[in-house]
Amino acid sequence: MYTNLSRLGLAVVLVCNGIQAQAVGRLADVTVIDRNTGATLPVYHSRGEYWVAGAPGARYAIAVRNRLGERVMAVTSVDGVNVLNGATASWGQTGYVFSPYANYQITGWRKSNSEVAAFEFAASQDSYAERTGRPSQVGVIGVALFKERVSQPIAVPTPLPYRQEREFNESRRDSALPSAPPAAASPAPQKSMGSAELSSAAPAEAMADRNRSAAKLGTGHGQREDSYVSQTSFERLQSQPNEIITIRYDSRENLVASGVIVERPSRVPNPFPNSDSFSYVPDPPARRY
Repeated sequence: MYTNLSRLGLAVVLVCNGIQAQAVGRLADVTVIDRNTGATLPVYHSRGEYWVAGAPGARYAIAVRNRLGERVMAVTSVDGVNVLNGATASWGQTGYVFSPYANYQITGWRKSNSEVAAFEFAASQDSYAERTGRPSQVGVIGVALFKERVSQPIAVPTPLPYRQEREFNESRRDSALPSAPPAAASPAPQKSMGSAELSSAAPAEAMADRNRSAAKLGTGHGQREDSYVSQTSFERLQSQPNEIITIRYDSRENLVASGVIVERPSRVPNPFPNSDSFSYVPDPPARRY
């Protein structure tokens, strides 16, 4: 199991258009953390999609908090790329396994069981996906959550006392004991090697009405950092994810330009603030003596 889990603050799920939230998800809370500031990025809901605004050059983490009292696997992708093995993401790959109610910050592209290359917001052309020839999904984070298939306990018969067992065996000497019914076959458990798979994130197609001056934001392959994990077995309850969480991202400037973030207009300054009404010279104050 991937360990070294860190605590994260809880957050509410976004429910209304234009209202900010911090977490997305039903089986798990998924948030995006700006590691340069430690702040949880607000989530904006627009046109049926969730968005966060990243700061170019900032390192970030995908924080996942398991909300269930059972283990789940979080198969995670960034820009359509598996964050654990660098392959184009798919559901058939494995991911991080979370103990009940566990938290973990996925901080980078996994290089080994002890090291990652940090996620950092960068111009699209500098993203890992574009630099490896896969630019079409830049700007999206995906988390596919799988519940675990738990084997039913096998009933173990209580052994008979020695005398009763001998008598029983002697009485059955000439007859064969009935064989137990064969166990149902189950898929071989899948190992979490630190490879995360792409949650079936919605394609990151360009917005038709976007008119922006800044470059589109992607995720770069940052500096190496220590990050320790281990391996465990995990058998999925079903082949399809139990939940898919998709969060798109771009710079704040681009999200304002596209209407995802609606800023309140600032008050226009008045060069002559005391000229709104005309009046003559007022009388002086009354004498005090």
